[in-house]
Amino acid sequence: MSDTAPDQNFVNYKKAEKQALEIVATMKTASTNKVDIELALLVAVFELHKDTAPAATIASIIQGHLKQIVPHYASKNQPHG
Repeated sequence: MSDTAPDQNFVNYKKAEKQALEIVATMKTASTNKVDIELALLVAVFELHKDTAPAATIASIIQGHLKQIVPHYASKNQPHG
């Protein structure tokens, strides 16, 4: 049986997510300052979209993604603060 399009999209997403987490691990060796890493990752998202969308649209994309993932992380036992 072959993958359906949504299944393949999820597989592709998980590959990208794995690479992103590896990048974060590498970034932690370059800087222990979480703000530096956070800002660099946000800049990367803007760079990804800069040729196709205005800054306000990119910010909306980020906010939309956050609305999707915050409930996932809120349901986990995460430290507060």
